[in-house]
Amino acid sequence: MAASRSALLVLADGRFPAGGHAHSGGAEAAVKAGRIRDAAGLEAFCRGRLHTAGLTAAGLAAGAALGLDAYALDEAADARTPSPALRAAARRLGRQLMRAARAAWPSPELDALASAFPRGAHQPVVLGATARAAGLGPEDAAHCAAYEAVGGPATAVVRLLGLDPYQATGVLARLAPEMDAVAGRAASAAREGVDALPAASAPLLDITAEQHAAWPVRLFAS
Repeated sequence: MAASRSALLVLADGRFPAGGHAHSGGAEAAVKAGRIRDAAGLEAFCRGRLHTAGLTAAGLAAGAALGLDAYALDEAADARTPSPALRAAARRLGRQLMRAARAAWPSPELDALASAFPRGAHQPVVLGATARAAGLGPEDAAHCAAYEAVGGPATAVVRLLGLDPYQATGVLARLAPEMDAVAGRAASAAREGVDALPAASAPLLDITAEQHAAWPVRLFAS
């Protein structure tokens, strides 16, 4: 169990070279639109993202950690991601995560997934497969996805607004019980199969992702 918990820390560490540092999770567009101005705005944004895109990603990651069919999961991810810009970003992140995962936890399953999706599978699917290769379970994968859903935007807003990092960390700490609940819900759904996975939507994230992708100058890739 100790080895698995250590692997979870490695996978969830922001320094793990999976490419997430280059993405804001929609926070850059929200800052420009004035929807995030301070810690309170960041908390509201992160809470909304956690219970929509975060829940959906956590379900996909938990399903992959359980060993559900990767093709079905990737199709489910496509269906749950109406924004072309977000689909492209998810596959880029999936490719980057796969490179790091295969270096950290070499496995025939990861090799097969990389071969099946040369352009990259959706990042949550790769995340779950990585968790499985690392000896982690569906709850662990779901927790990683839930944390990524809010951790990325929090870090981005520190850079975008010069927000006090202590305040950003406080936001994450206050959201911790909700992250646990989202991860638990996602893992339970994954045990019922692909058709039972959450499909919560965040239309504003989709709209602003398309707008953000057209910006000539931006700090983050998405």
